[in-house]
Amino acid sequence: MKLTRKEEIINLLSEQRIVTTTGLSERFQVSMETIRRDFNELEEMKMVRRVHGGAVLYTEYGIEPDYTYRTAENYNEKYQIGKKAAEMVKDGDSIILDIGTTTLEFARFLKGKKDLTVLTNSLKIAYELMTEKDITVLLLGGKVRFGEGTTSGCWAEEMIDRFFADKLFLGAGAIIPQYGIMDYHMEETNLRRHFLKRAKQVIALADYSKFGIKAMNQVCKSEELDCLITDEKTDKKMLKELKGIGVQIIIA
Repeated sequence: MKLTRKEEIINLLSEQRIVTTTGLSERFQVSMETIRRDFNELEEMKMVRRVHGGAVLYTEYGIEPDYTYRTAENYNEKYQIGKKAAEMVKDGDSIILDIGTTTLEFARFLKGKKDLTVLTNSLKIAYELMTEKDITVLLLGGKVRFGEGTTSGCWAEEMIDRFFADKLFLGAGAIIPQYGIMDYHMEETNLRRHFLKRAKQVIALADYSKFGIKAMNQVCKSEELDCLITDEKTDKKMLKELKGIGVQIIIA
């Protein structure tokens, strides 16, 4: 039996977590207004939730998408965010660099910095920077997460607790101003809470698709952020809320 367009949208969301109005318009060869009407109907049925430029699957708590999908998702936004974030790093800085596809893009822009110390629990970031002779990489030990190339657990927590850093560049699985930064993996979330205590400045990196989504584990309250770097597609109302509580907003 042929699936309806709205059924196909739900199936796509089950695989990808987020779909865009433009992408679906091209896929189904219909106008963007038609797709917006589909979104409205599905939202009324509590099957999707509208976000800027598209929709996400409606669930009480979000589900973390596969790493391979996250790498390709919103690549241009992540690239621009990473490039902008690198401007905040000075020669001689010590930084804690969180895991994630956006922070990985950021790490690539650190190449060429002088006398930089990077503490990270991402094997991918460590690999990316290991050939930079002027960057010292300290890889936090612990249990390696299958498919992600990240470490967490008590060993990583004990290690980071021995250091202080100038800046923390924090990734995000989900953001809602009233709840703050959230993520999906319990042990990684707990390690991030240790990160927050060891840095003078907390800078979050997140593209527009992370906003308006709730994940099970709270990393920190919005008030604990000093700065947020995001892209121009991010919901302006949410950014205004964050700015209102003292978070510096930088648009890449």
